[in-house]
Amino acid sequence: MRCVTIDAPPASAGLQSFFVAGFECSSHRRADGTRLDLIAATGHDKFAAMDFELLAALGVTTVRDGMRWHLIEKGPGFYDWSSVLPMLRAAQNARVQVIWDLCHYGYPDKLDIWSAAFVERFARFAREAARFVRSESDDVPYYCPINEMSFWAWAGGDTRQFNPMTKGRGPELKRQLARAAIAAIEAVRSVDPRARFLTAEPTIHVAPASASASAKAAAEGYRLAQFEATDMVAGRLHPELGGSPDKLDIVGLNFYPQNQWVLGAGTIPMGHHDYRPFREMLAETAARYGKPVLISETGAEGTGRAAWLHYVCDEVAAAREGGVQVEGVTLYPILDYPGWDNGRICEVGLFSMPNANGEREVYKPLAEELRRRRVEFEPKVRWDLPDRVVPIRRGAAS
Repeated sequence: MRCVTIDAPPASAGLQSFFVAGFECSSHRRADGTRLDLIAATGHDKFAAMDFELLAALGVTTVRDGMRWHLIEKGPGFYDWSSVLPMLRAAQNARVQVIWDLCHYGYPDKLDIWSAAFVERFARFAREAARFVRSESDDVPYYCPINEMSFWAWAGGDTRQFNPMTKGRGPELKRQLARAAIAAIEAVRSVDPRARFLTAEPTIHVAPASASASAKAAAEGYRLAQFEATDMVAGRLHPELGGSPDKLDIVGLNFYPQNQWVLGAGTIPMGHHDYRPFREMLAETAARYGKPVLISETGAEGTGRAAWLHYVCDEVAAAREGGVQVEGVTLYPILDYPGWDNGRICEVGLFSMPNANGEREVYKPLAEELRRRRVEFEPKVRWDLPDRVVPIRRGAAS
C-alpha cells in the first residue's frame, strides 16, 4: 500500500477575539534626538484599566501592546517592571489577552545597535520579560519580538528618519534586527516553552514605472524584499543568523492605504489597474509560509477609517472563503495619537485622546462598521457601548 501524506492545516493562532486592538507603542528617537513614547503620549499608561475595560465591553478581548525597553532596563541587566505591571494586571482584570511588543523601534540609550551586545542584551531582556509575565499569569503568553524589521531597516538604516539614523545600511540593519529577534525567541522559550510569537511586517505591492523588462525586474525585486525578514526568522535566508522553521509561528501583516506604490513614484490609489487586491496578498503570504495569518496592523485617518475597514474586511472574507487562514484583524492604532514628527493629533483610532478622567470618545462611523463586521466574523459575541463613552457625532470630520 502506498502511503499518502496530506498536509495538515496550520495550527490556530489561539486568539480570544477576531478583532484585535493595537496600542501605538513606538519609543524610538527621531532624527533630532527626541525620544518618543506613544504609550505615555496617548494616556494609555495612566488609563490602561479603562482602555481594556472599554474594549472588553465591546467584545475586543485581544490587544497588541508594548513593553518599553528603554524604560525597563535601567542599566545593563537591571530591570524595573513598574511601567508594565499596572498594564499587565489591568489586562488580567479585564480578561484581555495581550500580545506584547518587546521592541517597537526603541532601545536603551548608549546601546550600539550594530554590536553583538545589542543582540545579547535584547535576548536577556526578552528572557526576563518572559520570566516577569510568567510570574504574574498562567496564561499562554504572546510576544512580537521586534516590530516591522523591514520598515525599521528602511527608516533607520537607509533614510535617517529615526534611530540609528544611518544611510545605505538598510540590509545590514535588517539582518541585525532579525538576529536579535531570533535570539529573543530562543531566550523566551528557555523560560516558557508555551510562548507564541508574532512577526509583524509590512505587506506591500510595488508596480513598475514602465513596461520595460528592467523596470519590471526592479519593481519585483523590491516587492519580494518584503519577505526577507520573515524568511530570516524561518531560516530560509541567511541561516547563519540562527533562524529555523519552528521560530515562525503567527505571520503578521501590516497593511495601510499607502502600502502599494509605483517604484520611484507615488501611491497607487484603490481602483487603479495596478492596485493589487488585498486578498491576493494574503493568499500569497499564507501559501509561502503555511502559518496562521493575522492582520497585525491596519487603519486609515479621518473620515476614511470606516471605509478602509470595510474594504479590508471584504478582502479578508474573500480570502477566507478561498481557504486562506486569516485569524484576525488588528485596528491600529486603536487610539488617536500625537504624530511622530510634529505632535498633531492623528485621528486614526476607534477612540480619541482621553479627557482628564481618562474617558475617550468613540468615532461612531468606525464603531458601526466594526459592529457590522463582528456580527459577520464573530456572530455569537455581544456588542455593547458603555454609557460613559460619548460617541462622536456621525459625519464629524477629522
